[in-house]
Amino acid sequence: MSDIIINYSGYILNGTIGALKASSLANLVKPDMKVSLKPNMVLAKPPSEGATTHAEVVEGIIIFLKEAGVKDIEIIESAWIGDNTKRVYEVCGYNQLIKKYGVVLHDLKDDKIRKINIGKYAFEICEKALNTDFLINVPVLKAHCQTRLTCCLKNLKGCISDREKRNFHTMGLHEPIAYLNKAIKTSFCVIDGICGDLTFEEGGNPITRNMIICGQDPLLLDSYCATLLGYRAEEIGYIPIAYDLGVGGLYNDNTEITELNAFKKPVFSNPDRGLTKRLSARVIEDGACSACYSALINALYRTGYNGEKISVGQGFRGKSGNLGCGNCTSEFTDYVKGCPPTAAILAEFLREL
Repeated sequence: MSDIIINYSGYILNGTIGALKASSLANLVKPDMKVSLKPNMVLAKPPSEGATTHAEVVEGIIIFLKEAGVKDIEIIESAWIGDNTKRVYEVCGYNQLIKKYGVVLHDLKDDKIRKINIGKYAFEICEKALNTDFLINVPVLKAHCQTRLTCCLKNLKGCISDREKRNFHTMGLHEPIAYLNKAIKTSFCVIDGICGDLTFEEGGNPITRNMIICGQDPLLLDSYCATLLGYRAEEIGYIPIAYDLGVGGLYNDNTEITELNAFKKPVFSNPDRGLTKRLSARVIEDGACSACYSALINALYRTGYNGEKISVGQGFRGKSGNLGCGNCTSEFTDYVKGCPPTAAILAEFLREL
């Protein structure tokens, strides 16, 4: 069986089922298992904008599991800080899966928390991510303005408390993301590569790829997907750390890849790898949460602002300064309220400047 299965298909539901049939998943799941699906439902935007997992991908997994005799299937997720998971489920079309297949949608913001010690960290992890027999990670292949790539490994960040999400940003993201993947075991991955945003994690600039990618090793998949965004694996900070921790293997010339419908492979240009770097030159960041930092980067992108640098992050709480983004900079002379402020409000602020 190949290490990575890729199916190129514009028909999302059938493309997902086709990829799974070519994979090892049928040999891994048992009918008496509790199977939990963890999509990327970071914010309330439809999947067509490139930020969230298509409901059709999750539906394809559910159909495949039910045909394998699995009855206990649940979907677990927690939107990023500042958004409502239940609203995200609704906007992204997940509520229909309840009626159609009898699956349960869980908002991990309401879940019980368990503190798990791993290495030097003590993570606040939602119990449903731990109390499952088989966790299927269903991320979107897309860019991230702080970590460059967000895919399998980073998607597990939705399984921790909101307080822990803030802590991850104060700790620099990369190392805690790697350690989190030692604390939570991913059993299988199905990557939504339909139209992920290749610039920002909150979508708005989707690039059509029409790919469903699946396999057992989340690190191997992430190191491969990094190349699809134009990066080497070692350029994604948490990948080499996760490798050293034994999370999985790395993509190399010996990795076995099966491509289905390769004749439908789309032709696309490489993303502008320097765009976020150029925009972040206008930012002073210290422990910023993704929602706040991403909104600011998007506002900079939309307005072309090139003035005084703007501070963002938890590290500015109680400190003074001139221009700030978010409630953490409330002591600044001029700042934008919100936790997080929206990109639209920030753009208006920047235009006034």
